[in-house]
Amino acid sequence: MKEQKYKIFFTMVITAIVTCSVTLLWVYGGTNSNSALSTLGTAFKSDKLETKLDIIQNKINKEYIGEVNEDDLIEGAIKGYVDGLNDKYSEYYTVDEMEEYYSDTVGEFVGIGVYMAKNKTTNEPVIVGTFKNSNAEKAGLKAGDIMIAVDGVEFNGNNYDELTDMVKGKIGTKVKIKIKRKADATASNSNEIVNNSTENVNEQILEFEIERKNVEMIRVDSQMLDNNIGYINISSFDGRKVSDQFEEQYDQLLSEGAKSLIIDIRGNSGGIVDEAVEIGDLLTNKGENLLIEENKEGKEVISKSKQDKKITMKFVLLVDRYSASASEILAGIVKDIVDNGTIIGETTFGKGIIQTLYELSDGSGLKITTEQYYTPNHNAINGKGIEPDIVVDDYEFEGVLELDKDTQLKKAIEILK
Repeated sequence: MKEQKYKIFFTMVITAIVTCSVTLLWVYGGTNSNSALSTLGTAFKSDKLETKLDIIQNKINKEYIGEVNEDDLIEGAIKGYVDGLNDKYSEYYTVDEMEEYYSDTVGEFVGIGVYMAKNKTTNEPVIVGTFKNSNAEKAGLKAGDIMIAVDGVEFNGNNYDELTDMVKGKIGTKVKIKIKRKADATASNSNEIVNNSTENVNEQILEFEIERKNVEMIRVDSQMLDNNIGYINISSFDGRKVSDQFEEQYDQLLSEGAKSLIIDIRGNSGGIVDEAVEIGDLLTNKGENLLIEENKEGKEVISKSKQDKKITMKFVLLVDRYSASASEILAGIVKDIVDNGTIIGETTFGKGIIQTLYELSDGSGLKITTEQYYTPNHNAINGKGIEPDIVVDDYEFEGVLELDKDTQLKKAIEILK
């Protein structure tokens, strides 16, 4: 059986609308619908499960009055089996979901262009960022917006998958989005301010109608600030070219005369392990520990820097409470072993575990938690996060630089000047 494996950080069930989703590690055999569920039981190697599935199948076949789709039953059974782990980061995905994941990591998909996550405290679907030049960005959706309805259907974290399915659609079609936002962050180009929240006068309900289109996933962008300070924003590590994009942007800033650097990973909720490690490689000396991974048996695998330090200029790493997973790998590297870098902002999210994605020959896959990780100095951060060197927690970054309001950015500039 063909099997491929990818190590990925999934933080808060992140989605790019198309969804950043995946699939399962088992290929069911046989096309005969009567044998499909017993095949499922055999695959799981559980007599108890197989017996119960046989009972349920017989009851459905004899007494259920609706239409039966055996494939849907099997997919639901597998999803339920994995859900029984009670691990919010482990999940079964269908073949279609796997294809969506690949379209996301390749770098282009059809959608409105937002990153979303389930808030682990409030169980609300929160927009944590928009893609550059996407219709979501142009319409005025912002990080921190809470999505409460799509095309008139209300949602929360419990029906998160249904929400993302409804936001997706064919290119050229439109979708109506209703969001909740702090009153002081109102977008002037929203279609309508529906009302002020009766529960909280500091919140507003806004509606947008946004056309779906091909969205190119540009996860890294840059600009030159005053005093020859280069600025690079990494919105996500969820893509196979993030580290390449970062190095290209750094080289461009260097050619423009940058003497110091700000790396911004606020709102970046993670992605692919190797992308964060490769950026860390640019910041460290050859042979230094970058990441320590520990599996179920306690065996450790250490990733080391492969090249000489490239970024020798003084820099600041901006983080916030949404900086998670792969972002925390990078923050851990800077915190432990980089002497020319300073971390400014808030304590990071605190996700120090790794999911592995297994892909099988039918295109399905399984994403399960397989390892925990440590920073270069062997510090565990799961449930703790990484403390910044300088705490500035009176500002919430929404994906767009506000030079006059952004106290975290101002502190970074002050340090670098």
